[in-house]
Amino acid sequence: MPYEPPPDLAALSLAQVAELAAARRLPPVEQWNPAVSGDSLMTILADGRWLHDGGEIRRPAMIRAFSSLLRRDEQGRHWLVTPHERQSIEVEDAAFIGTDVARRGDALVFRLNTDDTVVAGPENPLTARGDPDLPALYLSVRHGTEARINRSTWLQLVDLAGEDLTVSSQGARFSLIPA
Repeated sequence: MPYEPPPDLAALSLAQVAELAAARRLPPVEQWNPAVSGDSLMTILADGRWLHDGGEIRRPAMIRAFSSLLRRDEQGRHWLVTPHERQSIEVEDAAFIGTDVARRGDALVFRLNTDDTVVAGPENPLTARGDPDLPALYLSVRHGTEARINRSTWLQLVDLAGEDLTVSSQGARFSLIPA
């Protein structure tokens, strides 16, 4: 069955975003602790491209499937996890890229390069790193993974921010520049 991308983020209500997330039915990688480990020979580049053994993976459906199996451990290493095996995956910066944002009521809804949607808030905070002259903004996604917010999405957030360059979502407040 071909992959059908979700509708444009700007056209979705918060309830529709929640429906899309629920329909995704992600595997319970947080429950899997396989004893067998290996190397996937995969890399996620800082620009969001996925490589396997040096060649680019060009099928969005494959990237979407692999991304559903990602987990980051306490040491910052990324893993593709199944019930029977975990394989390391090299991640240059962040596992995902935030490519769009929309305000829905009191929530900020982000679209990722994998077509996932994530609502920022206490469970999925935004974190500013770098320095005030060259900030980098990250969104907590799931299982320890993060999305780096791309420049155009960061500029969208600046438009939504107050004069203090902070935004709020689901009762939490986030700075767009590092302290």
